[in-house]
Amino acid sequence: MTDYTPADITPAELQPAGIAASIPEGWAIDQATDPAQITDWDDRQAVALIPFEVIGGYPRNPAGRTGKIGRNLRKWGENQAADPIVVTGTAPGRRVLLIRRDDCGHWAIPGGMVDPGETAPAALIRELREETGVDLHDVEPVVLTRTYVDDPRNTDWAWITSTVALFQVPTPVDVAAGSDALDARWWPFDGIDQLRAAIHEADDQLYAPHEALLMQVPAPDPLSAP
Repeated sequence: MTDYTPADITPAELQPAGIAASIPEGWAIDQATDPAQITDWDDRQAVALIPFEVIGGYPRNPAGRTGKIGRNLRKWGENQAADPIVVTGTAPGRRVLLIRRDDCGHWAIPGGMVDPGETAPAALIRELREETGVDLHDVEPVVLTRTYVDDPRNTDWAWITSTVALFQVPTPVDVAAGSDALDARWWPFDGIDQLRAAIHEADDQLYAPHEALLMQVPAPDPLSAP
């Protein structure tokens, strides 16, 4: 049997010497540098989007082993995100609003982490406004899924889940890149293959963890086209 030797990917900001600064900056929530120090696992499990176990004080990633331990996220265990997918138009000619991430430069759904005390619906609106300048507080979204996200920051002890919601708008609205975004743009989206091709043709890349989320959007109805 092969020994399991995962790598610890905890950055300096979440190590004992750096955690004190990360807490007031709002980057980190848990001050504990070891998940076994967490005392409210029952409460966290009760509100988790995806059920998970805690064994010996250590949360277990519900998707299984990742080859990584430690954390590169705000909390130990589940970190809930909110990802608003904004779409306009019908087939042919449907478009989707994406942002260029500032960490990797790839095109992605605008979104981010749900803040302490915040609801997922509120986070959807806030993140969209902060990253694109678009305010859709008066648009009723359709929740597509609440799911595990295959994010590169995930470890055996800390991972991301997301509430993914669809916002349909009649026409493309003006957008402007905001926090955590280098750019914001409408892209052709009659289907995921078309989106990948358009981004590739622009010599860019679609953020891989979000491909599965975008595939949750129902296919456009060709009969609704003008």
